[in-house]
Amino acid sequence: MQLSFLTPLYERPGPWASVHLDTQWENESTARRRELQARDVCESLARQGADDATWRAVHDALMSRPGPTHGPGRAVFATAGQVVLDPPLATSPPVSADVRWSALPHVAPLLDLGAREPVCLVAYIDRLGADLEVRTPIAARPAGHAEGWDWPVHQTGRDDWSEWHFQRSIENTWEHNAGEIAAAIADCEQQVKADLIVLAGGARERRAVHDKLPPRLRPIAVETEHGGRAEGAATRLLDEDIESALHEFALRTTDKELDRFRAAHDSVAQTVPDLVEAAREHRIAELFVRPDGADTQRQVWVGSEPDQVAVRRTESQYLGETRPSAARADDALLRSAVVTGAEVQSVPADGHHDVPVGGLGALLRWPYGEGQRR
Repeated sequence: MQLSFLTPLYERPGPWASVHLDTQWENESTARRRELQARDVCESLARQGADDATWRAVHDALMSRPGPTHGPGRAVFATAGQVVLDPPLATSPPVSADVRWSALPHVAPLLDLGAREPVCLVAYIDRLGADLEVRTPIAARPAGHAEGWDWPVHQTGRDDWSEWHFQRSIENTWEHNAGEIAAAIADCEQQVKADLIVLAGGARERRAVHDKLPPRLRPIAVETEHGGRAEGAATRLLDEDIESALHEFALRTTDKELDRFRAAHDSVAQTVPDLVEAAREHRIAELFVRPDGADTQRQVWVGSEPDQVAVRRTESQYLGETRPSAARADDALLRSAVVTGAEVQSVPADGHHDVPVGGLGALLRWPYGEGQRR
């Protein structure tokens, strides 16, 4: 899971207002209800100690959209009188409003509510080229075009010697254009580091492009018959196909990564003290978070830097921080993972996954030395 979009939250010292809201009830007549929700949120922040400028910034953000959000939820993160991040949520929060004022931004819910989807590269293909689109946990955006030869591309159905040569030229054009599209997809994938590629268009065109992709990309490319390059071709069925492909990708990735975690033995950390030590040493390669685990809410102590984290308050003084703040273990470890470029894997709380045992675990960049493991 890529969480680089959270980086702006760790470029400021805090403390932070973190708000996760259910907005699926919104419609054109909900202005009054939205006002009441915004007021309740800000009153909660004020009771928890938030400064006036910050809770007012949150209030303005919640009231700034004149129409409905048409989404199941949204999150707002603010500090020092400024909203720093305001992402939509893919899933409604389990409560109508989760409001916190804390030393670190409370980002752990985003693993299940908003940031669980991989980065997806969609190619809308026809015989002349393709339009590319990148879909991230936050939004979709155009990602360029691929344009091939525009003649000849249509067969006529005649059957004579000259027509055979013409048909051969058409085949060559299709092959060339498929290669151009595949090259554009490969270039874009290099830039955005897509986890999944979706090819939308006619069966022949998308299959030709799939066959022209570099071998390393073919395993992550899927095809859909819904949608295409024509204006208005993006459909609800296409969105459903993409959502299904992303879900299958996420399940496969989770199972594969958990198998690695189970087999790693000396290169894993599962207790909070071991994880804190690994975070201080920038040794976390991949962080696993299971939201129903007891250790996720365990209190640790943090300073302003990602490696200033300790199990006990007194330890923080030896890490260069004389006034540490209490924080949740999952939020502290997520800060370390994002800042140091570690991967993050959300483990579903579905009753089928029993690791990590306490809800937090990590694959390490290098194993414990002999006698270091606690």
